Order: sequence, then C-alpha cells, then structure tokens
Amino acid sequence: MKISIITPTYNQASFIERTILSVLNQNYPDLEYIIMDGGSTDGTIKILKKYSDKLIWRSEKDRGQSDAINKGLQIATGEIVAYLNSDDTYQSEALKKVADFFQNNPQKKWVYGKCKIINEADKEIRKPITLYKNLLLKKYTYSKLLAENFISQPTVFWKKTLNTELGLFNEKEHFCMDYEFWLRIGEKYPAGVIDDYLANFRYHQNSKSGSVNKKQFQDELRLARKFGANHPLSIFLHKINYHKIVFIYQLLSLFN
Repeated sequence: MKISIITPTYNQASFIERTILSVLNQNYPDLEYIIMDGGSTDGTIKILKKYSDKLIWRSEKDRGQSDAINKGLQIATGEIVAYLNSDDTYQSEALKKVADFFQNNPQKKWVYGKCKIINEADKEIRKPITLYKNLLLKKYTYSKLLAENFISQPTVFWKKTLNTELGLFNEKEHFCMDYEFWLRIGEKYPAGVIDDYLANFRYHQNSKSGSVNKKQFQDELRLARKFGANHPLSIFLHKINYHKIVFIYQLLSLFN
C-alpha cells in the first residue's frame, strides 16, 4: 500500500531536517515523500538537496500553506496520503501502523491517532492537553467533532480518492484548513482511530498555533457553525469549549 506524505515549508531550516528524517527513518517500503517549498531563503534548499535522492521537492512561490499542500496532493501517487508540517515529526513505525489499519479496515476512508506536543528541543510539553485529547479521540462522532476540534492534524491519513470526491484543502482557510477538511469529510465518512502515538506536534512561538491561538479557535467556531446547522447542541458546546480552551492556552503560556 503506497503512502504519499506532503510537507509544505517556508524558511524552516532549523526544523525541517528533523521532519525529513522522521519520515525517511520510517523505512516504509512503499513511500513517496513530497516537499513543497515556498521559496525559502534560510538554508532550507541546501537541506532539501542533501536528500534529493530520497524525496521529491520543488521550490517556488505559492499562495500559502493550503496551496502548497494542494500542489503536493495533485502530484501524489499514493493510495494513502497525509501532510506533515516542516516543524512536526512522526513517531517510529507510524506509517506501518497506518498501513496495517487500512489493510484491516478497508471500508474506512480516513484515520487519526494520538499525538504528543514537543518544544524546539524535541522535549514533550503540555502533557495535560495531550491527555485531554486522548480521552476525546477514543471514539469518533461527527457531533463531537463539531463541538470541539480534538483531532491532531499530524496524525491524520486518508485515502486519496477523498480528494477526487470532495476536493482539496480550502485555500481561503489560513489557520484551520485541516479542521475544515475534517468537517467536510467527517459527516459522510466516520473516521477510524488508531489508539497509539503517530506523531509529534511542535509548539513554538514562531509557529501558527504558537502565535495566534485565539484567531485559530475563532475560526474553528466559525467553521463549526457553517457545517453544524443541524447540530445546535454541538454548536452550543463549541462556544463553551472556545472560551475554555482560550483560557487554558493563555494560562499555559505563562509557564512556557
């Protein structure tokens, strides 16, 4: 089962080699790794050239992260696809676990798993948030997804046929293109769950999530309202969760 991984990147030379190695060191036998660079000027290109024989990469101006991911998806040839940002990493044997899941559950169109949060030095942080998400992700329901975005993006894998059927990522969504995609596919196709750690999400002040938490959560609430017209209770709960999680992140920021 061929898996294609797309990494969008722009000026992430301090992290991208760790991301690349986390993919290549999976030693997955049928891997296609595509890196879409937005025209980096910080040394990223030198790193990409170092691994040119093991991956596909392009460097050109794009219209942002969603555009870069979509470009990668359009050239991907794997049956299973995913995107991994250039500051995040995969856990050991993540791709094998994903392939095993789809082989054992051929009816499933997409799957997610557990994710750790790490800092710039690869040290795990914010363990209470991880534990909270682990409790939520054990069982997927669309109403729960509308109430709160509990899915960690780096752990999501899907069949490429979903992009043919339902389209690519919405380039108008700058912070929550992933949540918008989950909501689009999640109502029609319930997600599968891998009860194991698949990836590490890197939280740092220069990342989107590290610098604009409140804007991200505002966009999630807007998207939940858009897709949840027939789920008023979920939208009510999402409003409560919005205020709760903004408060929690503001509190945690005092200790980081």
